[in-house]
Amino acid sequence: MNKTIAIIPARGGSKRLPGKNIQLLGGLPLIAHSIQYAKKHDCIDAVYVSTDDAAIKAVALEYGAKVVDRPEAISGDLEPTVTSLKHVLQTIEEDVENVVLLQATNPLRPENLLSEAFEIYKNGKYDSLFTVTRNHQKFGKISNDRFIPFNYEIGQRSQDLEPLYYENGLLYISKAKLILENTIISDKAFPMEANHSFTNVDIDTLEDFEYAEYLYQKFTILNS
Repeated sequence: MNKTIAIIPARGGSKRLPGKNIQLLGGLPLIAHSIQYAKKHDCIDAVYVSTDDAAIKAVALEYGAKVVDRPEAISGDLEPTVTSLKHVLQTIEEDVENVVLLQATNPLRPENLLSEAFEIYKNGKYDSLFTVTRNHQKFGKISNDRFIPFNYEIGQRSQDLEPLYYENGLLYISKAKLILENTIISDKAFPMEANHSFTNVDIDTLEDFEYAEYLYQKFTILNS
């Protein structure tokens, strides 16, 4: 059977929000949201957490994930995410075809996003897929104390801007062989558009966490 696994990288030692990955969001540790999300989907055969932290490991095991201990040598602030994914693939003894990357810092995702994304990925025979969101802001740069518009002309309406998109971090799907070559998103990756309030959540600070709590409570009430 072709195996699809989810990997959730989660380092300890967050500086701006200590204990970030196990802070309680809606009564659940932050990382548990991504674990439970992955476990709800039939396309996922196993859920792995890559961590260097004993407390995160304990929480991950409690919520049903398998844990791969990440060596200190690849746990630094500047280490790219693909390193931890590659380490998981090289450590486990399973034959893996596809990897779904779920970042613990993006805990809120539309319920059907993964199933829809996996169908696109599978039916389109893509080697990778990632989620993007349309941007509606007016960007520019400052040069010699002057503002130079990048994606618009002064006076142009926001709704008339040429569409630009940003990588929102909600989910990534990639062939395992691509990750073993140190790549998550190939130049042929499919950019799946996802426009939702959850795309604005990427927790790094207390303010980010408080915004996530607000959205979590709002959508919990709407869906109750």
